[in-house]
Amino acid sequence: MEIRSTQAKDWMLLKQVRLAALLDTPTAFGVSYQIAADYSDEQWKERASSAAGSKFWLAINEDKTVGMIGSAVSQANRYNLIGMWVEPAARGSGVATQLVEAVKSHAIEHGHDCVFLDVSPDNARASYFYLNQGFSFMDEWEPLASHPPIMVQTMLWTIRDCNQADA
Repeated sequence: MEIRSTQAKDWMLLKQVRLAALLDTPTAFGVSYQIAADYSDEQWKERASSAAGSKFWLAINEDKTVGMIGSAVSQANRYNLIGMWVEPAARGSGVATQLVEAVKSHAIEHGHDCVFLDVSPDNARASYFYLNQGFSFMDEWEPLASHPPIMVQTMLWTIRDCNQADA
């Protein structure tokens, strides 16, 4: 299994895995399939190269992309884990753990002691997974941008205590 950060040349792989994720679990992400499908090739190249501010990693097994994860720093300077997905056949194989570790390592390398994410507590598998990765639920809720009736809760992973002024 190879976990590697994307470059501009990986834009088509990123597009394929992201669209597959949005078809597989449309209510798990803040963007809809239709919006992502309408991104131009240039927008996908920017995303893959990290020029748009987000950074993405791909999980590749035997020349097949089986998962992805991203990160982005919010306006409040929160380092956020975003867009995690593993194809159904690869779930439970350790791919997700490797993807999360890539994000945690990148956060630390870039001076962030905390990683935030949003998840629907109704998504029991994801919630349980993130709890096992050392994340904990915070008392922060917001509607999912792509499906506003769904409320997502913030989770936090930290290598030290992060007070909200730092986050």
